[in-house]
Amino acid sequence: MIRVKLHWLWRAVDQDGYILDEILQTRRNTEAARRLLTRLLKRQGVRPARMITDKLKFYRAARRQMCLSIRHLSHKGLNNRAENSHLPLRKREHIMQKFRSPGGCQRFVSVFSAIRNLSGTSASITTAFSRHIHRIRAFAQWSSATALSV
Repeated sequence: MIRVKLHWLWRAVDQDGYILDEILQTRRNTEAARRLLTRLLKRQGVRPARMITDKLKFYRAARRQMCLSIRHLSHKGLNNRAENSHLPLRKREHIMQKFRSPGGCQRFVSVFSAIRNLSGTSASITTAFSRHIHRIRAFAQWSSATALSV
């Protein structure tokens, strides 16, 4: 809820937990679901083999409107990866004492997700040494990206 108006954060997450796209919208209907799917397909460039969502009926309607032949699964436990990816953002939102405006929230979410994708580890990395190497590479990328912007 931002300034007494309810907003929905639509999020697409891949099988490794990386956040692909996020949109903050005031509606939770077919048009909003279609907007997320359209943005996601444009950014990714390729169509996914399957799409796992919660049981919201608007995903099915949006997929039908767009004539997508993607295998669509909606089951209570299948979208746990996407639901759990909200937790770090919600913790940060609590620390910041909520968001003041929708635009500020959208900007924060996109930057927060990009940094989280860079520094977070994949589910396929299992050893401590691999995680350590991944973290060193992430900090090196972050250093080079911030040095270019100065």
